[in-house]
Parts: sequence; structure tokens; C-alpha cells
Amino acid sequence: MREDVEALDITDVAANWVNAQVLARQIDDRIKALADLSDTPLFFGRLDYQHAPGAEQAEGADGERFYIGRRHVHDAAGDPMVIDWRAPVSQPFYRASKKDPMDIALRRRFGYTGGELTAYEDEHLSDPAEAAQTSRLLQQEIERPRVGPMRDIVATIQPEQDEIVRSGLSGTVCVQGGPGTGKTAVGLHRVAYLLYAHRERLARTGTLVIGPNKSFLHYIEQVLPALGELTVQQATVDDLVAVVDVRGVDDADAAVVKGDARMAEVLRRALYSHVTMPTEPVVVVRGSRRWRVAAYEIEELVRQLLERGIRYGAAREALPQRIAHAVLVQMERAGEAPDDRVQDAVARNTAVKAAVKAIWPAVDPAKLVLRLLFDAEFLAEHAAGVLTDEEQKTILWAKPARSVKSAKWSAADAVLIDEASDLILRTHSLGHVVLDEAQDLSPMQYRAVGRRCTTGSATVLGDLAQGTTPWATRSWAEALAHLGKSDAVVEELTAGFRVPTDVIAYASRLLPHIAPGLTPVASVRENPGFFEVREIDGADGDTGVVAACGELLRHEGSIGLIAADARVPALAEALTAAGLTYLAPGEETTPDTRLTLVPASLAKGLEYDYVVLDEPQAVVDGEPDERTGLRRLYVALTRAVSGLIVTHAAPLPDQLG
Repeated sequence: MREDVEALDITDVAANWVNAQVLARQIDDRIKALADLSDTPLFFGRLDYQHAPGAEQAEGADGERFYIGRRHVHDAAGDPMVIDWRAPVSQPFYRASKKDPMDIALRRRFGYTGGELTAYEDEHLSDPAEAAQTSRLLQQEIERPRVGPMRDIVATIQPEQDEIVRSGLSGTVCVQGGPGTGKTAVGLHRVAYLLYAHRERLARTGTLVIGPNKSFLHYIEQVLPALGELTVQQATVDDLVAVVDVRGVDDADAAVVKGDARMAEVLRRALYSHVTMPTEPVVVVRGSRRWRVAAYEIEELVRQLLERGIRYGAAREALPQRIAHAVLVQMERAGEAPDDRVQDAVARNTAVKAAVKAIWPAVDPAKLVLRLLFDAEFLAEHAAGVLTDEEQKTILWAKPARSVKSAKWSAADAVLIDEASDLILRTHSLGHVVLDEAQDLSPMQYRAVGRRCTTGSATVLGDLAQGTTPWATRSWAEALAHLGKSDAVVEELTAGFRVPTDVIAYASRLLPHIAPGLTPVASVRENPGFFEVREIDGADGDTGVVAACGELLRHEGSIGLIAADARVPALAEALTAAGLTYLAPGEETTPDTRLTLVPASLAKGLEYDYVVLDEPQAVVDGEPDERTGLRRLYVALTRAVSGLIVTHAAPLPDQLG
């Protein structure tokens, strides 16, 4: 298929050089999408239908056989050899069961090792004599060692996951999923499915995946290309609002206030305070005639624009046209016959432009936020009744900045500037946005993401128990309201495919303290995994931690050493002294270097075959409050796929029992 595309000659096809460039780009993208990955098989399943799909299910009718794979594959004659996993005919591969065979006589799963076919397994779903059974190949695939970046799960999607993946484009879906339930993979595969089902629409409007940090985005970046999807953009929330250089850091109290949704009202008030009512008429001179628009008429026009609630910038552009129209009405009464060109000329008249500049001045969003943060009187005037006096003091800068460029903006400040920018000019909306680790966003960050999908839909992924910011959301209903998607459907995934039974049971001891009422994850893995809590002698320094890493390196797969951020430099020295090479989060493991040293603040969303967790109490103490610290610990405890060693010299947190 790739060779056919490479052989295309478009020399005499395009009408002009622009079309030729576009066509050449499309062909290049197609060639990239058809790249053959040596360790990724083209098919992983087979479905034998009892009757041809779409045909009448008459007695004695012939069935049909389909091979299911990551993408559509056809032969030289154009006949399909492998059916895309997203096609409707592939759905029974994920949904069919003994209770509901969906007209499937046989479902076959293929097993691979390094891209080589090594096994297959059959289920005769319509045969009452064959009992339902657990797929060994499915279990082996789920428990396969994790090396390198995140991979797709098309061969192992479960029925409850498939329902979310194939839900429609028009609605927003929120997925609450504990550690190892596959919520991130579900979100990415939902994007792939939507691009398959609504390709033309999303090609026009665009799709975006938003992750918590660059390490996480690097970890997941190969999933969609492996499924043939190359057009999806990836970003963090900070990337979305990056209009100023972020060089400052807020303390927790200031960040919480700046991230509060009430700041949107403060910004709105501050922005529209620049609008003033006219005190003088506008006199337009055209030839020998003078046309006068009284101050009270202009005031009425201004009030009409304010009442309409349109964007500040759009209203500012509309005002000169409104004034010009008032002049045209006078011209018509005087017997003239002006047209649209005259109205445009009047709108550009010096007197009209001067009046608009005085009444509805242009406002720079960064300068507006800058003034709110250093001018106590300006803030007090527009935050009255919205923020308390104490909250206003919390966000005020101790030293005023000289300019926008010299200011030490924080990440929360950049979100405020983005809000102000949207009040002035509407933010461009995409067709679909996937928001992962959503529980950590502030209300203002939710609003920033929501602006990117006002006319589109979203897939929101997260776990309330893993909220590790002081402003972490308390409920999905609240979060979705800030996102502007209150009508979203909330789905919960509770089957754990990654974290071993003993590990998730230990971590779940924290749930009553960090997310009361949340359903604990139930591991469906047959392998209970390796789990040990090991007390070490603090007098030996970090040798006990290094020794644990050495033990786990004797196993196949990736190793993560997770520690409180403050402990990372000391552990880095200890590993180097012991001759153990290690990577930073987001760097790809290799056969020679399989150990990653992970600050607890960056562990979210990552997974390793084996994990050493250093000093749980230090992880808790590294956060501004105990609940946030316990949530950070919950995240760190649930990164392991096959085994976990918890090392500690200090006492463990009481909540772990």
C-alpha cells in the first residue's frame, strides 16, 4: 500500500502550484501513516460471523471471516485483508460474549512476541457446549513487561472501555478511573475512533490532547501514530496559555485564589471599567456639510453594546459602525442617498475614531492583569464583594513590575491573562479535546480548556483520589461546570489491569482519607505481583534503597525509583556512586538502562514494571497540606505493574495502618 502511494505521479494533476503543494503534503502524510512497525503486527484477531454482516440471517446462509488489526489493509486489487479495529464490523471482537455472541461463531486472538506470531486462542461463542473462559493471551498481554513509551491497547480493550471509546462525537464524556484502569489509553483510543468516524469534520476543526506535563506527553506520544493517526496535537495547559514568560512561582494560598473561578468576574469588571460614557457630541465633516451625533445618542449605542454581552473587542469594532449608521440616518433625512461605502468612510473618520478611542479604548490583557496584581486600589474596586480583603492581599505583588516583559509571571497569572484575552477576543474552538489528569486543574484552568472546545466536545480523564494540587477538584460535576460541559456523561472504570492485587489493596488504605466514597479499584490480574514493605537502617545512608533497585534490576522490564522531590539529589548521588545508570522521567528506557529516578511530583501517569518507593512520609511532608501529601503518596504507590518495594527509615504514615 505504501509503495502504491509512493508511485503516484501528480505532475499533471494539480491545477496550480498551491494545489500541488497541498497534494504533495497529503501524500507525504499518507506515506508516514503507512509506516511498517517491525514489532507491531498488522492483525491481532479474527472474527468468523455466522452470517454475512448486513445480510438476512436466513437458515443455511453463508458466514463471513474478517481479520481485525490496527488499521485497514487491502491487497493489490483493493479487496480488504485486514479490517480496522474501529470499523463497525470489528465491534464484536470487543463486545461479544457467551451471553450475547453478536452472531459470532468464532473469535480468535493471536499472540505475538517481538512481532512474531507465536500463539492463537479460539472462543466458540455460539457453541453452547463450550463454557466461557478467561483469555490467557489477554492476561499475558496485560501483564507483559513495560519497556519504552506507552503502547496502544487495541488488542486488549475491554467491553466497558469499548463503550467509552465508541461514544459519539457530539457529547462530552468524563471518565473517573483509578490507577491502572486504562483511562488514558481509553481517551487516546477514543480520539483515534473519532478521527476514523468523523475524519473530515475533525480535519477542519482539529483535535488536541492535553496532559499534565512534558514527561507525560513524551510517554504517550507514540500511541496515536501507531494507530495511523498523525494529526493530533499535544500540549500542557501551560502551553495553551503561554503568551508571557513564566518565571515566578506562587505560594499555595495565592495560587488557590488566582485559580478560583471568581477571578473571571474580577477580570470582567476590571476590563469593562475602561468603557466611559461620552460627554461631547461627535461632529463629522463631509465636504461642506457637518453631521452632529449628540452625546446622549452615542451613550444609548454604548449601552446597547454593553447589554448585548458580546466580547469587548468585538463591541469596540462595532461602535464606529453604529455611530456611522447614525450619521447615515441623518443624511437620508436630508435627502442624500449614502451607501455602505459612505458608512465605512464615516466609521474611519478622524472624529469618530477619536471618540471611540476615548469611550471604548483598546486594552492589553497582560497589562490589565498586571495592574490588578500591583495596584491595590484598582483590585479593591473591582474585587469588592467577590474576593475578601485577605484574599486580595494574598494575590497582590509585594513589588510592582515596571512592564509586562519584566514581570515575574506565574503559571496562574498566565491563565488569568488567557481569560482576559478571551473577554476581548473569542478563543478559537477545536472539534475535540482530550484532557488527562483533569483532577489537578484549577477552576480557571478548566475555563481555559473549555474555551478551546466551546463548539466541540471533550473527553475528560482523571481520578479524584489522585488530585495532588491544593486546588484539586472536589467533584466532577463542579469541574465539568467550569469546563462549560455540565451535560457530560460521567463513566467510572473500576477494573484494574495494571496494578497488582496486593499493591492496590495496600494503596487503597488511603482512600477513606483522600477520597471518601470513591470505589476502590479491583485488580483483575491473575498474577498477584511482588510487594514488600522494607524498613532500612537510616545510619547506612541510602544503601538500602540502592540495594532494592539492584535487586529489581535482576528482573525483566523497567524500574522506577520514586522519591520525594527533596530526596532526589541525594539518591542520584547514591546511584552514581553504586555504578547504577539511570534516566529522568520521559526519557526512553533501553536494554542497558532500565532504571528511572522519578521525583514524586512527576510520577503521575507514568508506569514501571517494578517500583522502589523511598520514604513515604517524606512524600507526604513534601506537600503543603496532609491531604495533598497523602494523595501524592497514593499516586506513587500505584505506579508498579509487577512489583513494589517500599523502603523507609522514618515511620510510615498512620493512614497506611
